[in-house]
Amino acid sequence: MPGYVIGNFFVYSMINAFTPGPGNILALNTVTNYGWKKGFPLFFGIFSGYYVVQMICAVFVYGVSTFLPDVLGVMKYVGAAYILWLAVHIAVSRPDEEDGERSASFWKGFMLQFVNVKIYLFGITALTGYVTNFSTSLSVLIFFELVIATIGTVATSAWIGMGLVIQKIYLRHYRLINIILAVTLLECVYSILK
Repeated sequence: MPGYVIGNFFVYSMINAFTPGPGNILALNTVTNYGWKKGFPLFFGIFSGYYVVQMICAVFVYGVSTFLPDVLGVMKYVGAAYILWLAVHIAVSRPDEEDGERSASFWKGFMLQFVNVKIYLFGITALTGYVTNFSTSLSVLIFFELVIATIGTVATSAWIGMGLVIQKIYLRHYRLINIILAVTLLECVYSILK
């Protein structure tokens, strides 16, 4: 796999993982309401769920590539369209005030990931947009999904560890930050389609 493809894979993964999503917002709200110690079960649930969902994505993409190989070509364009939608959505989005969670349990964090459409699309798009052109081996797909889940875990940890700081900076400069992230995602769309 060429270096520029790996670089674009990481750019896409970092942007997708660090932008606000259900897991990051829930983690941010939980740490501000309960602190690290009381929130840890929920955080561990979010992290665990992330890895399980990404393994499901790897098996899904492997199954499609094995049994319906022509679908991957179409999925590449679907993935590019999703990244384009995400870029537009990020560029025009505004920060929302979220209600604090009343319970910080492992299962709440774990189950959130199974209904978190963002991470399904994230995992499938990253594989079909960057990896499957070079390999459809299950072990390679699982490896890249583990990388994605690890980046996601680091991103959620950053929202936890610096929650209040990130929130204050983001609230003050969200328009500029969102436009920079959106333009960077447009480059990722270009790299998938060329």
